[in-house]
Amino acid sequence: MAETSRFTLHNGLRVVLAPDPTAPVVGVAVHYDVGFRSEPEGRTGFAHLFEHLMFQGSESLEKLAHFKLVQSSGGTFNGSTHPDYTDYYEVLPSAALERALFLEADRMRAPKLTKENLANQIDVVKEEIRLNVLNRPYGGFPWILLPPVLYSTFPNAHNGYGDFTDLEQASLDDCAAFFDTYYSPANAVLTVAGDVDPDRARELIEKHFGDVPHRPAPPKRSFAEPPPSGEVRGNHTDPHAPLPALAVGYRMPDPVGELDAYLANLVLAGVLTDGDGSRLQQRLVHREPLVTDIGAGAGLFGPFEARDPDTFSITAIHSPEVSAERVLTAIDEELEKLAATPPDAQELAKVTARWSASLHAEHDRLMSRTLSLGAFELLYGDPTLVSRLPDRMAAVTSEDVAAAAKALRPDSRAVLLVEPEGGAK
Repeated sequence: MAETSRFTLHNGLRVVLAPDPTAPVVGVAVHYDVGFRSEPEGRTGFAHLFEHLMFQGSESLEKLAHFKLVQSSGGTFNGSTHPDYTDYYEVLPSAALERALFLEADRMRAPKLTKENLANQIDVVKEEIRLNVLNRPYGGFPWILLPPVLYSTFPNAHNGYGDFTDLEQASLDDCAAFFDTYYSPANAVLTVAGDVDPDRARELIEKHFGDVPHRPAPPKRSFAEPPPSGEVRGNHTDPHAPLPALAVGYRMPDPVGELDAYLANLVLAGVLTDGDGSRLQQRLVHREPLVTDIGAGAGLFGPFEARDPDTFSITAIHSPEVSAERVLTAIDEELEKLAATPPDAQELAKVTARWSASLHAEHDRLMSRTLSLGAFELLYGDPTLVSRLPDRMAAVTSEDVAAAAKALRPDSRAVLLVEPEGGAK
């Protein structure tokens, strides 16, 4: 695999090139430095709505042209909105590289923002919310429901999927302002990975993106806010949930500024709930069956999707006969044990080996690799960090995991309780 290289165009677009001739395919991704934490107050769900609009044609291509041009080349494409970035990508046969670059540059220049497209995509997003949140058991649990309990500022606490009223009030002026502010080349990273000749790729990138007009990137915002100074609680009634559930949220070390401490939290999540032998599975599912399901994770969508602040969460679904307090007490006891007695080398090795294997497997898939390289350039300013993560993870010690467990304190956390409608059933 050839060396990953980086360069910046005159208009400020950062480019990551990662050649790999092992298969005749190429991945192209554009990451914009805007996620739902950056959307304006009163416009919840706007970043995700705008992602939809980017697929509705451009000033030079009619609606559905993007879809047709990628699919007729034998490729796949998509986009997704995250807390701190939005990505768009194509994976195609390598002969179609120029087509993918043309399409991404075309919509970076000028997506088609019309009243009809906006109204139509507001309806599409509302339908998506009905499907994934409103009409589903435990919809939005915990990623929509936990942040307003743990955080108090709009960027960190609000619903990134959006409130129907906010979505319906989105205007074309809002769209134009959002595009002008966040969708400039200087606020984006282009990644090209796979079967490419670096010189030829560079030439094509200059040809298609070089004349996209420069606009200054918006100033970087800090979303920092202090952690809770006690335990804070919230309640939610779920009309579709068969059983009660709870989510516990804690603040984590800064994912960018304190990466090793952040990685220790990822390992801690594995020690707690990854596989039948993990601490919370053993205690709460097998030994004294208090829950039907338990999980822990760093980041509400997974790791490496957000800058500071980020969330460590533990979620459980339990029977109505078991009180939430009993579950919380058992979780606290296991965290205390872990803080007092670090995991042994074997327990730790099992978790870090699993992480390494999953990171390597992900890196093997061209789409995942292309997206990871772009995200790491955007968040960390270093795309090659992706390939060094397994080693960084393997360097996490038992003491690091114990320290991470000790930091998950009952006096600085959010607890969300979900009750089925009509109480226990």
